[in-house]
Amino acid sequence: MAPKFATLAVHAGAEPDPETGAVTPPIHLSTTFVHAPGNPPQAFTYQRADNPTQRRLETALAALEGGARALAFASGMAAIAAALDTLQAGQTVVVPQDCYVGTRGYASDVLPTRGVNVATVDTTDLEAVEHACSQGVALLWAESPSNPRLQVSDLAGLARIAHAHGARMVCDNTFATPALQRPLELGADVVMHSTTKYFGGHSDVLGGALVFAHDDDFAAQVAQRRVLTGATLAPFSAWLTLRGCHSLPARMALHCANAHKVAVFLTNHAAIERVNYPGLPGHAGHTIAARQMRDFGAMLSIELRGGYAAAVAVARKTKIFTNATSLGGCESLIEHRASAEGEHTQAPPALVRLSVGLEDADDLIADLAQALG
Repeated sequence: MAPKFATLAVHAGAEPDPETGAVTPPIHLSTTFVHAPGNPPQAFTYQRADNPTQRRLETALAALEGGARALAFASGMAAIAAALDTLQAGQTVVVPQDCYVGTRGYASDVLPTRGVNVATVDTTDLEAVEHACSQGVALLWAESPSNPRLQVSDLAGLARIAHAHGARMVCDNTFATPALQRPLELGADVVMHSTTKYFGGHSDVLGGALVFAHDDDFAAQVAQRRVLTGATLAPFSAWLTLRGCHSLPARMALHCANAHKVAVFLTNHAAIERVNYPGLPGHAGHTIAARQMRDFGAMLSIELRGGYAAAVAVARKTKIFTNATSLGGCESLIEHRASAEGEHTQAPPALVRLSVGLEDADDLIADLAQALG
């Protein structure tokens, strides 16, 4: 019988060290590895190409996402760039209207300089996606739930459209993690993660990953490009991220429970125009989220009736929620996204994003109540 997710999270890539019997895997910090003179190098040659600690993490990530191969990167942006850089001049990529600002910036500022066409589409509208892809597409980028509006896209539907037009589908699964959603099971070809977030889980390690449905020529191409660009994850960062994998299911359960309580409270507050959280029955994507996710995540955003001034004031007044970029750590964070995202933002001026952490939910609600007034 195949192990269930929580068991995989604890044991994948974490076998005891065969040399010493250490239950916790060691960190291999060496930048170079011995090989016989005149002979081709064996498993490991140089840290930039591969290293034992990174390989352990990749084994775990592939197992957790149900993929055939995983590649770890120095950051989430490095993973995003690695996937998008496979596009050739004249090809087209379809990206969501609502998505991580770094993805949008790379698509709008970098890809066109290389002759790649970029089509921006509301990926919650399958008819709009079908129309965009019918014009010719090489890669369809999905992000669900999306950042920062928490929009939900039908991943199986997007995969069918992409494949019908001969394209690959890459899904940013950072907000959900495989503890809640496994896009490869829904037809995606590649899953992207900023492992900085929930995999690391403690706001102290940067990283990214791509997980491939197939260990094929495409995966090998991306792996070789990683060697040439040097976007490898450092061993200590890989070790910290692997440690975070072990507690991922437990942390996500509490994250989600807290977020749901916070979201329910916020829906009843007079100062709030809208709560964007797929776990609420009134959310436009709730039915799809319930079908393709095991729980609804710990990210939500609110839109204040008082506009920009009210949104910034709330972010300034919280005492437990810390005003900071990023998400997925033990501590709850709050941020006015339009201010933080800069020139590429499409976040509404009245929107505040919340990353709900592991504190007591009643304390978090009390904090938001006093900040909202």
